[in-house]
Amino acid sequence: MKIATLFLALASSAAAFAPAQRTRSNFALNMKVDEMPGATAPLGKFDPLNLATLGSESTLAWFRAAELKHSRVAMLATTGYLVQAAGIHFPGMLSSDVSFESLSTMKPLDAWDAVPEGGKNQIYFTIFLAEFITECKGTHYTKGGPLPTIVFPPIDFSNVNPEQLKTRQSRELNNGRLAMIAIMSFVAAANIPGSVPALAGNPMF
Repeated sequence: MKIATLFLALASSAAAFAPAQRTRSNFALNMKVDEMPGATAPLGKFDPLNLATLGSESTLAWFRAAELKHSRVAMLATTGYLVQAAGIHFPGMLSSDVSFESLSTMKPLDAWDAVPEGGKNQIYFTIFLAEFITECKGTHYTKGGPLPTIVFPPIDFSNVNPEQLKTRQSRELNNGRLAMIAIMSFVAAANIPGSVPALAGNPMF
């Protein structure tokens, strides 16, 4: 679990200093939902609650940014859960009395509980600071500015043509949506025995 939280902190802090010129994902406030990345086969535009019609175009931009952030965090969380469950860990000590090896023998959620409060607070503060900086710099995405970006690892999409960029953005969103379902399933299986039949009996849940 420590690996997942470390990746999350690194990705969040890297996003805080992402240069705007590295991406062309400025949000067009006049874009229709059907034209946005993520509206792909077989479902196309999937919005059964009609959330896209709530509020203004700025509200829609906020929804998309929130989906992007949750997708990226879910992908990191799912990967971290699987890495922890596989027993992979850093060498050495996390704190004076907690080793990475001892955490690797626990279920991922139990490992997080075993992290000292000081360590948790550092992670929370890093995420809060990164979020604060990204929300306050430049033109906000609800006003037509760039959507939240991640530069860890650094990826330059400035020379990608619009169609390829939309395809890659759709893949990221679809993978993130699947990851959100996956991590919710992991958490449910860990807290409510039998709630996810495919994971029943797995020692890491």
